[in-house]
Amino acid sequence: MLECVANVSEGRRPDVLADLAAACGDVLLDAHTDRDHHRSVFTLAAPGVDEIVAGALRLARGVDRRLDLSDHLGVHPRIGSLDVVPFVALDVDHEYAVEAARSFGEQVADELGLPVFLYDSADPVGRTLPSVRREAFVSRAPDFGPPAPHPRLGGVCVGARPFLVAVNCELANEDPAVAAEIARLVRERDGGLAGVRALGFSLPSRARSQVSMNLVNLSATGVQEACWAVRDHARRVGSEVVGVELVGLLPAAELNRCSAEFLGWAGLGPGDTIEARLARFSPVPDPPT
Repeated sequence: MLECVANVSEGRRPDVLADLAAACGDVLLDAHTDRDHHRSVFTLAAPGVDEIVAGALRLARGVDRRLDLSDHLGVHPRIGSLDVVPFVALDVDHEYAVEAARSFGEQVADELGLPVFLYDSADPVGRTLPSVRREAFVSRAPDFGPPAPHPRLGGVCVGARPFLVAVNCELANEDPAVAAEIARLVRERDGGLAGVRALGFSLPSRARSQVSMNLVNLSATGVQEACWAVRDHARRVGSEVVGVELVGLLPAAELNRCSAEFLGWAGLGPGDTIEARLARFSPVPDPPT
């Protein structure tokens, strides 16, 4: 089984989001939307390379029909309307995810005229997603497609990576400087937790701020450790975590690592796992005769 976790720069128009979800077809497992980020994450899964690439292309065509980056405003960084499209091998060799990423990248560049930047294992030299955000159209040319941004859609980052967990911790205060400082303390590149990428954002619609994390090495730092680190840093500066938001899904093994206390505090349960959503792909046994 292969997974695709497409990040789209749209989070405010229900009719558009409904159209994009419908475009994915029956490979859609989950859709998560954030108004302040003005961003949605569509989680797709399919049993083979051709099927997962076809689903991602259907979503890309929907984005082409409905979105225009030129009038997009949101707190999350992005380079395109179809911003990030990573492929993940769930129970097959990682090379299938690499094959799917490169196939999708070539096809979406040819069909929609999108500049495509490969990252992680899909990129022959293994450049990371943060490096793409820094270098795209500045010091790095696209791997596929035209050299300049598409006038409506910008560019797209296409990768093949291991499973990661995206999780947000909402803070009681609305000062984004506090969230940014906590993000700095927990992220790996600034001496924080291994495998943690983090940014601090303002959430104007909620009068809150947020520490947004990608946990890219779950064996080094899991969901519980990362979220409780944010909680502890928040308390030291007189704030508090008032909500935990999972973006997409997480592996059952990671859920099982968490204590009952943490799961109750974070509001997470078995229904939030990739395995629970994938159960619909399993054949239904014949009834007894």
